[in-house]
Amino acid sequence: MALGVATGLLVVAAGSWSLERLLFGLSPRDPATIAAASFVLAAVGAFSGYLPALRASRVDPMVALRYE
Repeated sequence: MALGVATGLLVVAAGSWSLERLLFGLSPRDPATIAAASFVLAAVGAFSGYLPALRASRVDPMVALRYE
């Protein structure tokens, strides 16, 4: 997840000139917006990994091994 956020930040830094005409009232290199978007994406990634891990931790290992 951290690698994806870092790659995304590099892509934004490299391609921000093409986004400049699509953003109204924002700079393409606005640090607050980039930080907020990175935080939201990281939180969604962490939450999406947490739910399956929580569900898997509640399964009895012997039941999982005997399944099928």
